[in-house]
Amino acid sequence: MFSAISYLFGHFFYHIWEFLRHWYVRSLKMYAGWVIDRLEEVDYYLAWRETARHFFEPLYKDYSILGRMLEIIFRTARIVIGSLLYLCIFVVAISIYLIWVFIPPYLTLRILFGQL
Repeated sequence: MFSAISYLFGHFFYHIWEFLRHWYVRSLKMYAGWVIDRLEEVDYYLAWRETARHFFEPLYKDYSILGRMLEIIFRTARIVIGSLLYLCIFVVAISIYLIWVFIPPYLTLRILFGQL
């Protein structure tokens, strides 16, 4: 009798632990990978890293004064717009994940206090 209760008790907490590990750890790994893939896709079009790396090189190899001024204006605008877009994507991704994280505690509290 004692071993059956002990087994059920241990199995109950094991499944709770596995659920929490699946919900938080595995979902974070999967979601982080997905977000990084989306950021890489956006970077393919924006080329933020390449723009920053070649910031002081003349645009289209135009070494004139006008070419250098336009290069600074265009590359600065591209970096600022790209940074703002990355920031927006990152904020949305973090917000979605935080909602995901707080679903189990929210539902647990609603069930415990009978307001579901």
